[in-house]
Amino acid sequence: MTLPRPVTDAIVARIGPFEVIPASGGHHAEVAARVIGRVRTVFVKAACSDFGVRSLRFEARVSRAVGASLSPAVEWQCEWGGWLVVAFECCDGPHADLSPGSPDLDLLASAVERLGRMPAPDLSLFSPTARLGFATADLEGATLVHTDLNRANLIVTAGGLRIVDWAMAAKAAPWLELALLVPWLIGSGHSPEQAEQWVARFPVWRATDAAVVADFASKNAAKWLRKAQENPVGWARDLADWTGRWSAYQRGKASAERL
Repeated sequence: MTLPRPVTDAIVARIGPFEVIPASGGHHAEVAARVIGRVRTVFVKAACSDFGVRSLRFEARVSRAVGASLSPAVEWQCEWGGWLVVAFECCDGPHADLSPGSPDLDLLASAVERLGRMPAPDLSLFSPTARLGFATADLEGATLVHTDLNRANLIVTAGGLRIVDWAMAAKAAPWLELALLVPWLIGSGHSPEQAEQWVARFPVWRATDAAVVADFASKNAAKWLRKAQENPVGWARDLADWTGRWSAYQRGKASAERL
């Protein structure tokens, strides 16, 4: 989608004539691209639909609240003719490798530990049930939860790991971040047992009742199976597979404990 001329003029005024390298997608905005200007390079998101504008405005507010140590800084934003344009710090580096034994897992552990101590900012964040689409026990809390720590949202920079795309952030119990991370670890090559061993390094996970975790895994798997049946795109089928494998592992553990 092409930005209107006044919006491109506003970008030129800030960074000079620019070159655009579109992002691969999945950014909750009509436009998402690396913008290379004469003055500096930024990552620009722009939206004009009602949903896109609300989502992008929310993401910018959360990113500012999180701060540049974990999230890309918001450089500037502007609005014109129904368009909202937000320029984020451009984070150079590869997406995190979450496969077993990867050194990036230590960076992720550090970031998750810091997130787990971060109170939710005074913003209208998603509730756990609204974010998940289902209710389960012990989800309520006062912690900021990103809710989508897949490797595409994790960039390894010279300054450390940066987490991008805060458009679905919630206020919840900190164990939810770990529960939502388990399927992504499985999708990166961990067995369900290995994934649970990884998240078990966090005291908040060890303190969460096993029945609560099992209930969450079951309901999350059912949700993604339904979504994959309704819209059988690759990423939905993958999540149905990974969440299903975790739920099956949980059921197997419960059966073994009853013997």
